[in-house]
Amino acid sequence: MTELPLSTERRLGLVIDLDTCVGCHACVVSCKGWNTENYGAPLSDQSAYSGAGSGTFLNRVHSYEVQPDNGAAQLVHFPKSCLHCQDAPCVTVCPTGASYKRAEDGIVLVNESACIGCGLCAWACPYGAREMDAAAKVMKKCTLCVDRIYNENLPEVDRVPACVRTCPAGARHFGDFADPDSAVSILSAERGGMDLMPEMGTRPTNKYLPPRPRDQLQETDILAPYLAPVTDEPKGFLGWLDRTLSALPKGPL
Repeated sequence: MTELPLSTERRLGLVIDLDTCVGCHACVVSCKGWNTENYGAPLSDQSAYSGAGSGTFLNRVHSYEVQPDNGAAQLVHFPKSCLHCQDAPCVTVCPTGASYKRAEDGIVLVNESACIGCGLCAWACPYGAREMDAAAKVMKKCTLCVDRIYNENLPEVDRVPACVRTCPAGARHFGDFADPDSAVSILSAERGGMDLMPEMGTRPTNKYLPPRPRDQLQETDILAPYLAPVTDEPKGFLGWLDRTLSALPKGPL
């Protein structure tokens, strides 16, 4: 079985703002594109143009309608990918060492050449963040775009995960949680960044910022300006039209 490093020099990960995410799936598309064309084996699709198509994705967005107590109903879009846990159970169950956690930055990766496709890591992951590629027969997961963030051939602005670079709403943030002065650490502290399923004891690196409560207006408050009459007596052309129509004889023609 694979052992976890006792500590890591850095803890790279994501802060995802559930208040800002609009569920556009741009992160899903960019993740699929980058990881199909660059890192490792392509992310395959099966019968992509049929009604029963399926495929491998490292990032997915789920949408839920929630009704907080004494609050307005709201639609929450919930992106989900590997959380790069500090105590990653997917690593310790791997029989070949294919799943491992890097000591230098805390990123959890899969050595695809050593993966035998047994699926134990997927069973151990409480978040459902790993997917077996039906074509490659190896396990796939988010890599934090490790081939982007260290690529000095890219402009510095592009040395972030593809999902972060693409998000049009600015809902995704990347950085080092081991640095208390980093943008992700400060943002998480100020907005109450949460662990996903902390009861599992995995200590995920990625944090979620909770959605802010929505204002709740009474229906009468919303419609009142539109229901009030403009004036008691119509004037101008409308007044003339009203008087003319009122003067017409009543009854069938």
